[in-house]
Order: sequence, then structure tokens, then C-alpha cells
Amino acid sequence: MRFRTALTAFALAATLAAAGCSTTSETGGSTTETSQIFTNSYGSITDSGYTLPAIPISKVPDRFHRQIVSYSTSEKPGTIIVDTPSRFLYYVLPGGKAVRYGIGVGKQGFSWSGNAYVAWKQEWPTWHPPKEMAVRKPEVAKYVEDGMGPGLRNPLGARALYLFNDQGQDTLFRLHGTPEWNSIGKAVSSGCIRLMNQDIIDLYSRVTPGRNTKVIVKQ
Repeated sequence: MRFRTALTAFALAATLAAAGCSTTSETGGSTTETSQIFTNSYGSITDSGYTLPAIPISKVPDRFHRQIVSYSTSEKPGTIIVDTPSRFLYYVLPGGKAVRYGIGVGKQGFSWSGNAYVAWKQEWPTWHPPKEMAVRKPEVAKYVEDGMGPGLRNPLGARALYLFNDQGQDTLFRLHGTPEWNSIGKAVSSGCIRLMNQDIIDLYSRVTPGRNTKVIVKQ
């Protein structure tokens, strides 16, 4: 009986592992239970006429794959919490859960923290670099006014969420996609938070713009 029980438990564990369920990951020294991991969600997809290439997800550390984790917070469901040091973005779900995404963050000197809300969101956005960036990188100056049109090489990727402060002013801070999947988990951007394109599409589908969609960026 003990052997049969052990065999059944082993088979169940193998089934869950194959489905990407019931795993455990280390986060900042504490253990976070993962109830579902979406490693198989990074294949090529066609979206609004654009074909996003598959991401070689095996080259991205497992902890940065999209997953549903146990997450204790007093913030209400629908809140977005950006943990800059850990390179994670959490979308709070009911019942002590959250969707966790791996992110790339701003380089030292170009990061931002504080509270904001998602004022609006856009599919396949046009990129307008700030004038300060054009001073540092003259090659992007031509996009300051007219912008770079949407496409696979656009730095904002497939989706962008635009953050405004409590006074209704644009923070110039974005949550957006990126074609540079290998930048996830690193501090490489000019201040904004980047997600893999397949992840920003998922986050975008969950977010309703408005002052009720709170965003907390922690340093």
C-alpha cells in the first residue's frame, strides 16, 4: 500500500511538472509558491498583422518566466507592483495570488519610483523618445517630434501602458514590451519598465486604464 501510494504521488508530481504547475522559486531569499508557470507561452504569434518571433525561453532564467505565485499584500486586486531590485512586476489577483512577470529596468541614474496610475494603454504604440535622450543619442532625434511607427523593431514593443501621477501629469514612465528578450532581469533601459512582448500582451489584457488602476514602483 505504501509503495502504491508513493507511486501514485510520484505520477501526480510528474504530471504537474509536465504541466508547469506546483513549483517553488526563490525570491529575494524567501520562498514563493508557484501554482502555475507559463513557460510554453512564448512561441511565435501573429498580432494585429505583426508576427512576433518565438522567444528562446530556455535562455531566460526560469524565475523570469510568467507565473502565478502566492503574494501577500494589502493592495487590492488589479494593482501593479514593480519590484525594481528583484526585477519582477506583480499584477495582484484575488485570494493572495499575483501574476509575476520578469522585467528589465532602468540603468542607474535613469530609474524612477513612486505611485502612479495607468492613464491609458496602446497596442503597437508609436515611440517618441524624450528630448533628453536625443541629446545623449543624436541618432534618435528624428523621432522626437514625428515618432517611430509601430513595428517589430520599435523600442516599446507590442503594447505600452502610460503612467500618470496623482495630479494627472504624465510621468513619462512606461510599462512596455521589448524585442530584446535578453534584457529581462537586467538594468539596461533609459528608465522605463520593459517586459517580453508575449508578457506585455498578457498584462495589457488584464489592465483597465483609470485612476483605480494603481501602480507602485519600488526601488
